[in-house]
Amino acid sequence: MKARVKWVEGFTMLGESGSGHALVMDGPPELGGRNLGVRPMELLLLGMGGCTQFDVLLILRKARQQVTACVVELEAERATDDPKVFTRIHAHFIVSGHDLKEQQVERAIRLSAQKYCSASIMLGATAEISHDFEIREV
Repeated sequence: MKARVKWVEGFTMLGESGSGHALVMDGPPELGGRNLGVRPMELLLLGMGGCTQFDVLLILRKARQQVTACVVELEAERATDDPKVFTRIHAHFIVSGHDLKEQQVERAIRLSAQKYCSASIMLGATAEISHDFEIREV
């Protein structure tokens, strides 16, 4: 896997993935940024959310669960001193669908957290990661 980050100006950066996608990153105005893009640490948190949601959806699909929507709401705390690593991350899954089985949703989240989500497992080296979920019948 490869990636490239190009400095544009100020603290604005253009991240380019090896798969050919791009996104803008920037810092907050109080540190000299212009607030033109996502913060790099926010991007780490988003990456974890995307990674675990991908796993959960794949596992639920294999279990023949009829998922119609899935949202992961993430909340994180960071250390106050440098390096300001994540110290706590909570992921709340909202899974919607037809006749979803609670034990299947719980199992999918657990397997992602403990076995499949490389982002969660890496961030778990510094952060206490917790999960919960709710099921919405549609």
